[in-house]
Amino acid sequence: MVIWLVGLSGAGKTTLGKALYASLKQERPHTVFVDGDEVRALFRHDQRPDAYTLAGRRINAERIQALCGWLDNQGIDVVCCILSMFQDISDENRQRFSDYREVFVDVPLDTLIERDDKGLYQSALRGEREHVVGVDIEYRPPVAPDLIVHNSQRLQDLPGYVAQIRQISGYAS
Repeated sequence: MVIWLVGLSGAGKTTLGKALYASLKQERPHTVFVDGDEVRALFRHDQRPDAYTLAGRRINAERIQALCGWLDNQGIDVVCCILSMFQDISDENRQRFSDYREVFVDVPLDTLIERDDKGLYQSALRGEREHVVGVDIEYRPPVAPDLIVHNSQRLQDLPGYVAQIRQISGYAS
């Protein structure tokens, strides 16, 4: 099973993914957590000048898809957090993985710009940073996610989101 959590930077994919992973790991010890930023750093792809261009993002997405496929083929469940802006990769995931659930972590761009904990969006809007999805790279939400989580980003709502994902994944607690 691969659970693919997608959405814009700052939407809460990693926070939600880590909570889901912790919940699943208790019952399913053969579960791993894969984060797009961590994979990018692992392969040192984040150090390339083209890392955040559309082409660089494509390379990273293909690597993450391959890694998830490799784990899935060994019977390891995966909770994967990725921006996921390539619909063809998401479509292919449904055929490639033994079981696949896509969860769109939806937070309006205006809210993300307002919160902007990392300063990513503000620096892009000031012209200090290029290749920011949602600012100068278009983001299209997934076409047919299995679940949309309208993330309030309040910690007290996290257990409910985890329960919803577990439910659609067949791992209801």
